[in-house]
Amino acid sequence: MEKDTNMHLQNSIEKVLLENLKHQNRTRRWNIFFNFLKFFIFLVFLSIFLSVLQAIQKNTRSTNKDDRPHTALIKINGVISDDSLLGSSDSIIKSLRKAFKNENAKGIILDLNSPGGSPVQSDLVFQEILELKKTHPKKKVYGVISDICASGCYYIASASDEIFANRASIVGSIGVLYNGFGFVNAMDKLGIERRLVTAGKNKGILDPFSPTDEKDVTILKARLNDVHDIFINAVKEGRGKKLNKEKYQTIFSGLFWTGNEAQSLGIIDGFNSKLNVAENIIKEKEIVDYSKRSGLLSRLGSKFGASFKNSLLSNWELG
Repeated sequence: MEKDTNMHLQNSIEKVLLENLKHQNRTRRWNIFFNFLKFFIFLVFLSIFLSVLQAIQKNTRSTNKDDRPHTALIKINGVISDDSLLGSSDSIIKSLRKAFKNENAKGIILDLNSPGGSPVQSDLVFQEILELKKTHPKKKVYGVISDICASGCYYIASASDEIFANRASIVGSIGVLYNGFGFVNAMDKLGIERRLVTAGKNKGILDPFSPTDEKDVTILKARLNDVHDIFINAVKEGRGKKLNKEKYQTIFSGLFWTGNEAQSLGIIDGFNSKLNVAENIIKEKEIVDYSKRSGLLSRLGSKFGASFKNSLLSNWELG
C-alpha cells in the first residue's frame, strides 16, 4: 500500500515537472518568435525612414543644383574599370551629362586621383567629353590632379581645356602594359603535366602553363602598340600645341613625373587646387558634387555590416 502511494506520488511529481518543462519551452519559443517579430518590424520601419530620408536628401541636392550658379565637380577616383563607382565610364558619363545640361553649372572640374585602368573605359569618357564640349562650347572643363593621374586617368584628363596639378603630384605614364605569370617551372618541379587542346592555332596564346613562345610575344606587342598609338593620338588631340614637341619621345615613353617636371613637358598647364579653380577661374566658388554616390541604405548597410563584423571578431576567442 505504501509502495503504491510512493509510486503514485513519484508519477505526480514527474507529470508536474514535465508540464513545467513544456510550459518553459513554449514560453521560450514564443519569446523567440516575438523578439524576431519586433526586430522585423523595426527593420521595416527603419527601411521606410531611410528611404524617405534618402528621397529628401536627393531632392535637396537637386534643389541646390538647380537654384543657383555653381561649379560642377566630378570625381574620377581609384582604378578605372567598368565595375568601379567613381571610375566606370557609365557613372562618369552620366555625371558629365548632368553637369553640361545644367545651365547653372558654369564650369566643370574633374577631380582626378587615379593610377589608371581600362583603356576602353578611359577612351569612352575621353570621347564623351569632346562631344559635350562641341555641343556646349561655352562650358569649360578643368582637370585638377591631387595625388596621382597616370595612364588611363591622364587619357581622360587630356580632354580637359586645362590641366592643373600639385608640384608633388604624379602625372603621366602614357603607355600600355600586359602582365601575367608563368608556372612552367613550378609544374615541372611538381610533376604536373599540362594538357591543352585548342581549335585555332593562336587560341592558347600566352598560356601561363606553357613555355613562352616568341611568336606570341610579337603578336601581343603589336596589339599593345596599336592601343598605345590610340592613346598617343588622344593626348595629342586633347593637348594640341601645349605639348613640348621636342620631348615627344620622352612624353610617350610610359614614364611618369612629378607635377613640377610635368609642366615643362606641357602635359599640365600649371599648379592649382579645386577651390582656386572654382573661385578664380570659373568664378563660382560654390562647388556641387555631381559624382555618382552609393545609396544611403547601401552606405548605412555597409557601415552596419562592418560594425557587426568588428563586434563579432572582437568577442570571438579560441580556448
